[in-house]
Amino acid sequence: MNTPPVCNSVANPLPWYGLRIRSKGEQVASTVLKGKGFEPFVPTYKVRRQWTDRIRETELPLFPGYVFCRMDPAHRLAVLTSTGVVGIVGVGKVPVPIEEREIDAIRAVIHSGLPCQPWPFMHQGDTVQVKHGPLRGVRGILESVKGRQSLLVGLTLLQRSISVELDPAWVAVQ
Repeated sequence: MNTPPVCNSVANPLPWYGLRIRSKGEQVASTVLKGKGFEPFVPTYKVRRQWTDRIRETELPLFPGYVFCRMDPAHRLAVLTSTGVVGIVGVGKVPVPIEEREIDAIRAVIHSGLPCQPWPFMHQGDTVQVKHGPLRGVRGILESVKGRQSLLVGLTLLQRSISVELDPAWVAVQ
């Protein structure tokens, strides 16, 4: 298994921000931002779709309508004028950064290879930390989904979460 990349704050000390994107424009916005020298992040998951003549596996964004981007909020004009970008997530007109540990947790889930999917943000449930397996160190909410144990990893600012199946023996209640 591949180990998740470590986000080195020394290499890029800029915080992560959530960008609101036009419908189905996450990949275009990400490409444009990367071309302007920014570090965008669009987490995706695989889904199987039934067509009339075949089943096709495709990738969809885990957070539809959002792209994450490292940036200096004092120089946000280049981001706001990028194709597909509607705005920066924040309070009023003040951009609010996303915690580094939340982005690191999302990256760990993506790189674990475990099946994951978008999930409604949860306020209830037990907060747990994964002690073993490919998600060791990730904190989230333990829930039972379709009879299986899942870890919900959330982005507080966006009020969105993702769900990833895991072995309940891997976790310890915080």
